[in-house]
Amino acid sequence: MTDRDGPAPLHLRGVTKRYGEVVALDGVDLEVAPGLITTLVGPSGCGKSTLLGVVAGLTAPTAGRVHLGGRDVTELPAERRGVVLVFQEHRLFPFLTALEDVAFGLRMRGVPRRERERRAATMLERVGLGGLGSRRPAELSGGQRQRVALARALVLDPQVLLLDEPLASLDPHLRDGLRELVVELQRERALTTLVVTHDREEAVVFGDRLAVLLDGRLHQHAEPRDVVERPATGEVARFIGATEVLPGRRTGDRVTTPVGPLPLPVGVPGPGGRAAAGAEGAEMAEPAKGAEGAGGADVEVVLRRDRLRLRAAEAATDSGPGAPDDVRSERCLLAGRVAAARYLGTRTRVTVTIDGHELTVEAPSAELAAFGAGAAVTLKVPAEAVWLVPAGPSR
Repeated sequence: MTDRDGPAPLHLRGVTKRYGEVVALDGVDLEVAPGLITTLVGPSGCGKSTLLGVVAGLTAPTAGRVHLGGRDVTELPAERRGVVLVFQEHRLFPFLTALEDVAFGLRMRGVPRRERERRAATMLERVGLGGLGSRRPAELSGGQRQRVALARALVLDPQVLLLDEPLASLDPHLRDGLRELVVELQRERALTTLVVTHDREEAVVFGDRLAVLLDGRLHQHAEPRDVVERPATGEVARFIGATEVLPGRRTGDRVTTPVGPLPLPVGVPGPGGRAAAGAEGAEMAEPAKGAEGAGGADVEVVLRRDRLRLRAAEAATDSGPGAPDDVRSERCLLAGRVAAARYLGTRTRVTVTIDGHELTVEAPSAELAAFGAGAAVTLKVPAEAVWLVPAGPSR
């Protein structure tokens, strides 16, 4: 038995929310793909929870429309939308048992007692809480309470599931397990899901699609790999992290930056119209909008820390016939000195000073173990580490 016909895509069109002079959401256009998990990520105060409230029917937008499965639900009350919101705080009823709490929504829908208790017990079993239905919230751990809240939402078989920072209050060792459970249950039902988080790593690994919300505006919405490797703006690159962002100017087949000339990114056509090839000869996807047409114009240069490579300074002096191509290609090599090295367990982060500017490299610790503070080094910047975006408004 089901309360819905199938997964329904969610569409937001020009959604704006103002609180007096404060603009919490600024003309957000977002299409949430049916049957997939979309993560909405951004810093605290950027409007993420406000957007969920608008979708759930708890907050009325100042402007714009919300469409669910082809119908305009902007004016519909929350209980008629087919949308369920799970908050960061589990918000369980302290006087109800876990079974009664999960069954509460079914009770409000008029489902007979025996049927709702059967469905609630089945759902508790599914989230790993079989046998704990008689316990009240005070008798459950934080992770168990959040599982009850998830079961209470899923038992209603919603068209769209909204999760507001669902893992934020959990210990790190509990987050992975609950995240995998959410993904498993979502896959079983092909349930259209929108997850809000401020954790960038969680956003990348959680979602099939990733939407970046900054200052109430949607900056990018794409597959996580595209957002990380091909950010649409410098703001997205800075927020997602693991990158360096430098001012630059594209001239010919390279980009001039404060640390020296760098190669054009893979996939960006050079002067002859030929795109640079990847490490194995494959051309990558189209660059971020505006990058290809940035010839002779100011740009921002995004460098992937995990694709930069360090070597001892003397290693770059060998330019004889037997030297590898990356050593002879001086446009990819920058001389510098290690300012700091930080061991992070499986990875190490090394900060290199080049002409007064600091760049950071991250790699497996075994690769960077030899580079201590003060060491003279050569930084290799391959084309695969470079990406261009249009210069920001502050330039």
